[in-house]
Amino acid sequence: MIEGLIGGLFNGISIGAVLLIVALGLAIVFGLMGVINLAHGELMMLGAYTTYVVQNGFKAMGESALNFYIFAALPLSFLVAALVGLALERGVIRYLYGRPLETLLATWGVSLILRQFVRSVNWAMIVGLVVLCGLFFGGRWVLQRSQRQVAGWMTAVLLTLSVAIAVAVGLLLNQNAGVAFSRPWFSARNVDVTPPTWLRGGLALGTTLQFPYARLFIIVLTIACLAGVYWFLQRSAWGLRIRAVTQNRSMSACLGIPTEQVDALTFALGSGLAGIAGCAVTLLGSVGPNLGSNYIVDAFMVVVVGGVGKLVGSIVAALVIGIVTYLVGSGTLALLFTSAEGLQPLAAFFTFFATTSMAKVMVFALIITFLQFKPAGMFPQKGRTVEA
Repeated sequence: MIEGLIGGLFNGISIGAVLLIVALGLAIVFGLMGVINLAHGELMMLGAYTTYVVQNGFKAMGESALNFYIFAALPLSFLVAALVGLALERGVIRYLYGRPLETLLATWGVSLILRQFVRSVNWAMIVGLVVLCGLFFGGRWVLQRSQRQVAGWMTAVLLTLSVAIAVAVGLLLNQNAGVAFSRPWFSARNVDVTPPTWLRGGLALGTTLQFPYARLFIIVLTIACLAGVYWFLQRSAWGLRIRAVTQNRSMSACLGIPTEQVDALTFALGSGLAGIAGCAVTLLGSVGPNLGSNYIVDAFMVVVVGGVGKLVGSIVAALVIGIVTYLVGSGTLALLFTSAEGLQPLAAFFTFFATTSMAKVMVFALIITFLQFKPAGMFPQKGRTVEA
């Protein structure tokens, strides 16, 4: 019974670590910037697909190289997700600050676009995107060099022409360039990412207790990400600027802090952490276009329950939600109460919730009840941040 409880606690902590690494980037974007980013799960998905591509590249180099692909996949997943997040912030989010409903709808639309992009992407689409970016940004550069001020209608016309030409090029390649250009890279099916050999198996303690190496690696990775984010926010110059803008944007701008650059950097950092989360989640199962939607609701729960903008609160909330979800869903609590005299009604109650889906229902109900008493979360904000 003791080994079962220890195993249940470890599995709960490992689930909490997965939730935390998913919610860490969301805690920065939502907590520090106040942006409800429903595309966060899709940024995580891009990190997972980047890991899949890197794995295939290392597989082509030989079986020995395959054991080290995870160390290349982690920074590349961060970079890809950060660049996409930076483009999202510069192209969409920057025009919607202070308008939460519009931001929510816009990022939801972006999430749908990213899912369909992963299902449909091929070489023809990539060439079309390169043509679009080259024509639009090149045209903008020419206009800015030749005119003191670029009128809005000029940008609209340039964008329309660039999109039309890019679509025409993509369609021509799809129809005439052969199967290699028109075949989707991933399609809608799930793809498998094989963990390195040193992450397979587990650490055995006793006869029945085993701690999987993959989950231990995710816990260590989560701790490293937490330490890195804490150091960046508390010890670096840009971290100081981010905290200043969070406290008082107007005063920070008056003191010469480039608030637009701070916004872009913060969003890119949160998006990059989502990419790392996607890389970590590939160690637990297959990768598909709907990967992010399986985690986005749980990640928002972690941020809201912990307290908006509080990393310590996110840590505590992720661990509590992960442990409760596993102990209830696996039937561990039901077994504990079954063996105790006089607690049969509790055993029957927890037996009813002893499935993964029903455990989530119970956790949702507990969170709703908790927020009725502490709507600001476990660690509410204090001082000027609340006033802002």
